[in-house]
Amino acid sequence: MSVQERKQRERAERERLIVATAREIAEQDGWDAVTTRRLADRIEYSQPVLYGHFRGKREIIGAVALQGATEMAAAVRAATAAADGPRARVHALARAYLDFADRNPAVYDAIFQLEGGLAYAREDTPEPLKDAFAALLESLGEVAGDGVGAGLFTEVFWASLHGLVTLTRAGRLPPEHTGARVELLVDRLAVL
Repeated sequence: MSVQERKQRERAERERLIVATAREIAEQDGWDAVTTRRLADRIEYSQPVLYGHFRGKREIIGAVALQGATEMAAAVRAATAAADGPRARVHALARAYLDFADRNPAVYDAIFQLEGGLAYAREDTPEPLKDAFAALLESLGEVAGDGVGAGLFTEVFWASLHGLVTLTRAGRLPPEHTGARVELLVDRLAVL
């Protein structure tokens, strides 16, 4: 292995450590607790080392968001692959999406809610975000119904799931009725 390859590998490992540590702090204490000083202390590197990898907290959050979008797409695909039939796939997709948001609230916020976030529905949308949408589209496209574009249907279904996540987390919807909400959403929106 050349010196150049070793340095690249070490740089990539430091970036993974920074992202993992930021994610861990955010999941424990929220994004306000993620500071370059705290990150530097936790990973035992100086703040200039962090700035050598990321221009600041916003870029670190973006890296967490991209990682999270990749994980969410994988979770949705795994859940839908194990389901038998279109309705079961849509239900599995909804559960996987809601479960991901519930298990990873800070990551979910990084993906969808933090100010100055990543570009969606544009040419410069990062590939992990496009792939997360594609993971939804793969199962939802088959139940969109006549006259409704698969992309538009996926946007509406996604918006409904996002609304359930956001309103439940804010205490505006009681979590014990989430299953019934998912059933209603699948029954009313998914044309089979």
